[in-house]
Amino acid sequence: MEKVVQVGLGEFRGIGLYNLKDISCNRGDTVILSIDRATEYGKIISDTDASPEGHVENLPGKVLRVASEEDSNRIERNKEKAKETARTCEKKITEQKLSMKVVHCEFSFDSSKIVFFFISDERVDFRNLVKELAGIFRARIELKQIGVRDQAKTVGGVGCCGRALCCCSYMRDFHPLTIKMAKEQDLPINPSRISGVCGRIKCCMSYEFPLYKQYAKGMPKRGAKINTPQGKGKVFDVNILQRCVKVDLGDGKSTKVYFGKGDEE
Repeated sequence: MEKVVQVGLGEFRGIGLYNLKDISCNRGDTVILSIDRATEYGKIISDTDASPEGHVENLPGKVLRVASEEDSNRIERNKEKAKETARTCEKKITEQKLSMKVVHCEFSFDSSKIVFFFISDERVDFRNLVKELAGIFRARIELKQIGVRDQAKTVGGVGCCGRALCCCSYMRDFHPLTIKMAKEQDLPINPSRISGVCGRIKCCMSYEFPLYKQYAKGMPKRGAKINTPQGKGKVFDVNILQRCVKVDLGDGKSTKVYFGKGDEE
């Protein structure tokens, strides 16, 4: 049975499932692929798995080989070439007075396609720009508009935790994020506290949220009035992970109330 493997295409072009055929490779290997009328490169991010029947025909491409030293050198040369290419694109954007900014440029392995990633606060008609760039570089040109979260993933950085940003280190896709997640985790609704370097809500809230939601079941909210063994009081602090609240009993007195183990999902 033929096998498939997940590959992160290029540096910043998403993850796809590709036909592996009889190529021997491992997770983390850089491979060369045949896809969409071009030869591409990417990194394997999964183990090889047997493909379900009928699934192989729908795959967009296939792995040709594990990258050799010569292939790796070519990839590095393309990365250097992409820097100058991005500067040329920015120059043309200025000349055409387009409201956009290039944040990343990437060549396919065989240099037959160049992908430009850009940010903009509005819709941009870049058809003339594509024609001009295609004439200059003699290659297929793709321009893809991305958001601020994608920009952070491309540029990279370090979060307030001191580790590399989740989006550019291990995350495959972005998760939906809402202010409700911060409220459920009893976090201060302060943009500087709950926002990442991209200016959006921190991605880590999405995978912490289910645990906080589970542990918060049955616990009173801040400001609620509850009965305690020492008398009735008002909750002024909540620790969801410890399932503990602090209660103001009045007259300068307070007490802690624990709610035991969180409910199982």
